[in-house]
Amino acid sequence: MPQLNPSPWFLILILSWFVFLIVFTPKIYKIHPIVKSNSALIITPEIYHLFFPWNWIWPWY
Repeated sequence: MPQLNPSPWFLILILSWFVFLIVFTPKIYKIHPIVKSNSALIITPEIYHLFFPWNWIWPWY
């Protein structure tokens, strides 16, 4: 039977990816011609899947 509660390592992995996004997403937005914008930082599905190829984290993407 699969474990229902997420393990601490899984949570650490998710938090580390969010830190990675916060640090590197502005750099990608500067060099990415399609999503270059001066509005609020919005992670498009393209950028989202670049960092999060796992559809089971947020299934609606």
